[in-house]
Amino acid sequence: MIVANDVNKTVRGNQSRNREEITARILSCAETIFAEYGFTGASISKIAALAGLPKSNIIYYFESKEALYRRVVGEIFDIWRDAADAIAIDNEPIKALGDYIDTKLDLARTRPNGSKVWANEIIQRAPIVQDYLEVELRSWTDNRIAVIDAWVTQGKIRPISGRHLLYSIWATTQHYADFTHQITTLNDGKELNDAQWAETKAAVKDILLSGVSL
Repeated sequence: MIVANDVNKTVRGNQSRNREEITARILSCAETIFAEYGFTGASISKIAALAGLPKSNIIYYFESKEALYRRVVGEIFDIWRDAADAIAIDNEPIKALGDYIDTKLDLARTRPNGSKVWANEIIQRAPIVQDYLEVELRSWTDNRIAVIDAWVTQGKIRPISGRHLLYSIWATTQHYADFTHQITTLNDGKELNDAQWAETKAAVKDILLSGVSL
């Protein structure tokens, strides 16, 4: 009986890992397809083909294209939200904002499709995730603005608009994801290398943070 229980636990563990791996593969491929085709142009068939899975598997893990799309958008937002954890009242403002910019640029480099999915959705006036914007994004943004306002009140940074500071950071960092082709073209047809990304980080932080430093 003990042996049987051990075998059952092993089987369940393997099934759980397999499920997690398949889910991750579907989400990654869905992010790529949604970035390229948008919600309307994307299809379960295209996602299944890229993932190397039967269409029925996609439906098994995600009941509809909309459910899968909302999961992709939700994961993108969660990653960006985690990136801003440093923006907390007790942290030193310039370092916290610098860390946030660094992380957002890292994500622009490693997860450009996520940014493109988000950008495409917003350009279309958020037909699928407007509720997400009105609840999750609004709450998160208001919280970060309150922290920046507190830093201003404490005399740690110049009197600036927290809202427009966030907008500026988003616009600048996500440019490197949403306009990858343009940046590559202007870089003689080559993707930015490690040294150029380091230079990008330093330049973006210098430009954005000079506006808040005392």
